[in-house]
Amino acid sequence: MGIKALSSVIKEHAPDAIKEGEIKNHFGRKVAIVRPDPEPSSRSIFSMSIYSFLIAVRSEGQQLTDESGQTTSHLMGMFYRTLRMVDNGIKPLYVFDGAPPKLKSGELAKRFQRKKEAHEGYEEARETGTAEDMEKFARRTVRVTREHNAECQRLLGLMGVPYIVAPTEAEAQCAALARAGKVYAAASEDMDTLCFDSPVLLRHLTFSEQRKEPIQEIRVEKVLEGLGMDRKQFVDLCILLGCDYLDPIPKIGPTTAVKLIREHGSLEKVVESIEKDPKERYKIPDDWPYQDARELFFHPDVRPADDPQCDFKWTGPDIEGLVTFLVTEKGFSEDRVRAGAKRLEKNLKSAQQVRLDGFFKVIPKTEEERAALKRKADEKNEEKKKKAKMEKKEKAKAKAKPRGA
Repeated sequence: MGIKALSSVIKEHAPDAIKEGEIKNHFGRKVAIVRPDPEPSSRSIFSMSIYSFLIAVRSEGQQLTDESGQTTSHLMGMFYRTLRMVDNGIKPLYVFDGAPPKLKSGELAKRFQRKKEAHEGYEEARETGTAEDMEKFARRTVRVTREHNAECQRLLGLMGVPYIVAPTEAEAQCAALARAGKVYAAASEDMDTLCFDSPVLLRHLTFSEQRKEPIQEIRVEKVLEGLGMDRKQFVDLCILLGCDYLDPIPKIGPTTAVKLIREHGSLEKVVESIEKDPKERYKIPDDWPYQDARELFFHPDVRPADDPQCDFKWTGPDIEGLVTFLVTEKGFSEDRVRAGAKRLEKNLKSAQQVRLDGFFKVIPKTEEERAALKRKADEKNEEKKKKAKMEKKEKAKAKAKPRGA
């Protein structure tokens, strides 16, 4: 799910934080791509997940399968979309989710229930509904299994593309790798990647070529500057908007959430204000451990960048191994698999042109620098408020001025 409405909040308050462009603009960059966890109730990470391959690669409403009836859509999606990235000079690193944090169990239970209801809806639609109803419910019943993940990991190994399994949240691991300079950015559709302090978030990177969606590049530094918040306030805002760890506070939408954090400065003071409000406009859920959620964003369980498992290497593909797996076992076209393997061999094994920005080491901003950025953003916001107030007064004067004066 990520963070509710965060994308629209950034577009409104920090539009300069978002830059759109083509996939070729990321030539020569290493990118950590979020993969879903292996639990049956795992989240749907849209285009970044195996889930998307399962629902996007369809044939007349059905999953692609091999001769034995086993689904192969996830393998086709991963193979060809990874090829597209490699063809455009990107070096992908896939990060799989580990065990979800305990605080997330409530959200996972809800998703499991929604899947169950979708299965019931699909069965009913088969008997009484239209083909459109069946397709709608079928998309909701798709789930990622341990077997799907294991097959994708086997495929990546044969392709010569590295992957790791994170201790818990893949987004947190991707963010840690990006901060350390191991990769340029974290790629995910989930906006909570920004809460884990990834300097750069890429969205739509693994969309199919047919989608024609531009790649979104979001810089967390500019998000904070545009919102006029430090990282703690930003995380508090995201919790208030609604995250995977907690239920949102009813009746608090994006506009109100931004206003409350700006007015009170922290969730502690927001909660205190709500509890003291004589009008009782908002009611905080009984079980709302926002401090625990904040702790998960600030101190997630990740592998440090100097861990041996984070020593990534992109190698040439095992062409015959790919043919055995995808053609012999899964029924793919041998000509297409061999052609794809040749493209991998050319782009992964051979030396790539180095980007100019690859010569410079990115040094993370210090707390002092971030504080300075926040002061600058505060001053900018104050100027905007003063300007808006002046314009309001001028309009009021013009309105009150007698006609013909």
